[in-house]
Amino acid sequence: MSTAIVDIVVSLAQMHVEVGQPQANLETVRAFAAEARARGTQLLLLPELWSVGYDLAHWRRHATGLGEGLFAEMSRVAHESRMWVGGTLLEAEGGQAYNTFALFDAVGDLRAAYRKVHLFRLMGEDRWLAPGDRFVTTDLGWGTAGLATCYDLRFPEMFRALVSHGATVLLVPAAWPEARAKHWSLLLRARAVENQCFMLGCNCTGRAGDQGFAGLSAVIDPWGEPCAEAGSEPGLVTATIALGLVEQVRSTLPALADRRPELY
Repeated sequence: MSTAIVDIVVSLAQMHVEVGQPQANLETVRAFAAEARARGTQLLLLPELWSVGYDLAHWRRHATGLGEGLFAEMSRVAHESRMWVGGTLLEAEGGQAYNTFALFDAVGDLRAAYRKVHLFRLMGEDRWLAPGDRFVTTDLGWGTAGLATCYDLRFPEMFRALVSHGATVLLVPAAWPEARAKHWSLLLRARAVENQCFMLGCNCTGRAGDQGFAGLSAVIDPWGEPCAEAGSEPGLVTATIALGLVEQVRSTLPALADRRPELY
């Protein structure tokens, strides 16, 4: 769809996720949602596995169907806050678990569900989870969102595929380790620049056992410039993005139109 000149307020809930503590994390999300609503936010992005973190060995305790458990709570938060809300949770289906990015609209309806395609072996995802098998885009009403999760950032082919399906905004919940924090910031900018899209990357903070998380959540524009960035502490990051910039950048520097896919 066309990205006419329109300003959209987006927020990233950079939070410390308490491992295996869904109710505590839900209360944190509710507080962030209230603050985001007060700022006029239209889309709130949460981190990866925001409800229980990497408590994957106990996935049977946490995972539910898309209309149940914490998915239903996300829907309620979206409806009560009157804004789009997205983030990943553990989904149970067919005796398997998935790391699923659910995106709810401002009335609480599920508009998209993306099961993480690239599983991160260094944190045991391949041991406990099944991979997704398709990419997902969805119409936000003011742009087309491409959905991805954390480790997906290292696979540029995925983001180019999302753009080929019309994405103008790329949404990436994450639990990105602090040991590779520079990669997170670099890859967010690279994916924004090479695809001439807005990039929203929401990471978590703090520690879980011996694993620390980087924070550094950011909203990046199609030129690779930050609209808003976080440090390493929990907090709400809010930015106003001008969707018209996508078409402006793509017409000023027509790299996407100059591709030679028949040679790749």
